[in-house]
Amino acid sequence: MSDLTTTIPKGLKRKICHFPFLVYQARSLFQPFVLPNPNPKSPKSPSRTERESQISRMKKTSSLSELGLAADASGLIFRPLPSAAPPSPSSRRTKVSVIGAGNVGMAIAQTILTQDLADDLSLVDAKADKLRGEMLDLQHAAAFLPRTHIKASTDYAITAGSDLCIVTAGARQIVGESRLDLVQRNLTLFREIIPPLAQYSPDCIILVVSNPVDVLTYIAWKLSGFPSNRVIGSGTNLDSSRFRFLLAEHLEVNAQDVQAYMVGEHGDSSVALWSGITVGGVPLLSSLEKQQIAYEQEVLERIRQAVVNSAYEVIRLKGYTSWAIGYSVASLARSILRDQRRIHPVSILARDLLNGVPKGQEVFLSLPALLGRSGVLGVTSVHLTDEEAVRLSTSAGTLWEIQQELGL
Repeated sequence: MSDLTTTIPKGLKRKICHFPFLVYQARSLFQPFVLPNPNPKSPKSPSRTERESQISRMKKTSSLSELGLAADASGLIFRPLPSAAPPSPSSRRTKVSVIGAGNVGMAIAQTILTQDLADDLSLVDAKADKLRGEMLDLQHAAAFLPRTHIKASTDYAITAGSDLCIVTAGARQIVGESRLDLVQRNLTLFREIIPPLAQYSPDCIILVVSNPVDVLTYIAWKLSGFPSNRVIGSGTNLDSSRFRFLLAEHLEVNAQDVQAYMVGEHGDSSVALWSGITVGGVPLLSSLEKQQIAYEQEVLERIRQAVVNSAYEVIRLKGYTSWAIGYSVASLARSILRDQRRIHPVSILARDLLNGVPKGQEVFLSLPALLGRSGVLGVTSVHLTDEEAVRLSTSAGTLWEIQQELGL
């Protein structure tokens, strides 16, 4: 039985058979995503020849070659086909780079491997020994995984030609440290991370996972010089999954049949969009109202707090979170790399996209966004209650104040 049993009215479990038939024009569901360019100039990108040369230099002989086994040993095992056609020029490999080999970074890497989302996986971290150990540990599982080339280096040149760069590296908050001081330390770190990624993979999509994710996504956008649709933060994608899990557990349904979003700033001030929750296509709160089942706003707020506190509970018990964020980021990677055009609540440039965000403020907040091969393709036309709009505006104002101190 769920912990929410005492807070959610029993009437939520009542089966609802009526599904209203509504047809919307696609253009009414999504707002076009404007692509403003950040102020800094994009770092000078190497030419295609230079990038191919860099990649070629990074290709090393196998470990067995270093031990003395003939490099052409495969020619003794396989015979070439007599009239084989050359490889198709249209074939290409998908490359993902993960920056940061900590608990979160490695959970993401492991999930991407098991879900067969990349042909090439590159790992980057400042700690060379730990990085090599993580690489070898994954490589030794080759017999149990799809064939993915795994490489690791402290040099960002190894990320050249990436389709998706996932940034998990970041400074942890020190006891007594202000939020602004933490952001300033992460800004220094991101100045070493983002420009090389933009240089070696000028056409990639940057996905920021490091916290505080909304401000750091803004920083990555500014430092990369990329259009805003190609810089995304993991935002409240995981928060929304926790929300759906709690509701689904109580209602005894599959979480995939619950549509519920947490939006706004990732963290304690995130906003639960109660007005948009559906279960099997049935609007939750409006169905309760039609059946005259009472519920209180205090109950809804306690549920929102349970979603926010669930991350702290995991950290208290095991010291960190890893697996859930690994699956969350892998779902984003799948939607992007395979052009699935799925909707995820992720941190995007919210300027002029929502009434709750003051016009002209370049803040990144989580909104339900349509993701595909070119990044953010559109944003759903979210209808907010007055209270939800006020909360979003407050979050945006807090982030804007912090960003004003960064000097970007």
